[in-house]
Amino acid sequence: MGVSVVIPNYNGEKYLKACLDSLMEQSLKAEEIIIIDNDSKDSSIQYIRANYKDKVTLVVMDKNYGFSRAVNEGIKRSKSEFVALLNNDTELHKDWLKELYNCIKEDDKIFSASSKMLRFIERDIIDDAGDEYTLFGWSSKNGDGKPSSKQDISREVFSACAGAAIYRSSILEEIGLFDEDFFAYLEDMDISYRARIYGYKNYYASKSKVYHIGSATSGSRHNSFKVKLAARNNIYLIHKNMPNLQIALNSIFIFIGIMIKWIYFALKGLGRDYICGVFEGLKTKKKINRVKIKNNLYNYRKIEKMLFINTINLLKRG
Repeated sequence: MGVSVVIPNYNGEKYLKACLDSLMEQSLKAEEIIIIDNDSKDSSIQYIRANYKDKVTLVVMDKNYGFSRAVNEGIKRSKSEFVALLNNDTELHKDWLKELYNCIKEDDKIFSASSKMLRFIERDIIDDAGDEYTLFGWSSKNGDGKPSSKQDISREVFSACAGAAIYRSSILEEIGLFDEDFFAYLEDMDISYRARIYGYKNYYASKSKVYHIGSATSGSRHNSFKVKLAARNNIYLIHKNMPNLQIALNSIFIFIGIMIKWIYFALKGLGRDYICGVFEGLKTKKKINRVKIKNNLYNYRKIEKMLFINTINLLKRG
């Protein structure tokens, strides 16, 4: 029973105090706190050992393996019924973990529950209230930039944002961990998509509040590294989780989505990075293990319906 909390860290020393102190003050205490450090070059390791030595388990990797490998290392070491993943650039409301736990315990079919992520400075503005995926091959953050009060209802979402989310350990054992070929970006969408193929659900826990700086590790919302990697990973995401028939059915939308993104990033001076990422994904997609489950047409139909609804909602929002 209980919850293990896993925190990946890379050069995040300046964020750790707010994150860890607020984690220590939770109304529901974590059974264990596991920090996976991706070979930080700042003083993160020394800071953790000096201030939290007896309160956390620190694992230091020999190089930066990215988000997916880091959280997988933590999940493998966890001993609890549930595991919560948490970005280091966060500060938590005292009931953050309790509300995540309460949400996921409501239904054995819930694989993950996402927090109400609020902006670190503008604390009444949404950063992320669960993620959606569309026929265009775009992921989008619910409520981004909107008042917190607009996202006060807990509900099913397509995917949990792994920056502050809880997962059911037994389902992770069944469907597999985060795909380490993704390195970072969209790995949470991938695992949530996979869970849906297996017939599970993902939820948004509106009472679980966390204050998030955002892009602390990558350095900015849009940069060459992030744009190229996310573009590649989106090709992986489609290839891995959609059967050939579904890809063919959605191909026009996916193509349009790629072209619109290319134009968008070209206007920001990142068009070459984006299209290079797309071609890298197409070139190397065969190394990705596709999700194959017999007799799961019903689940794929439900997923396609969600993609259609999410696309309509996106178009309505403009």
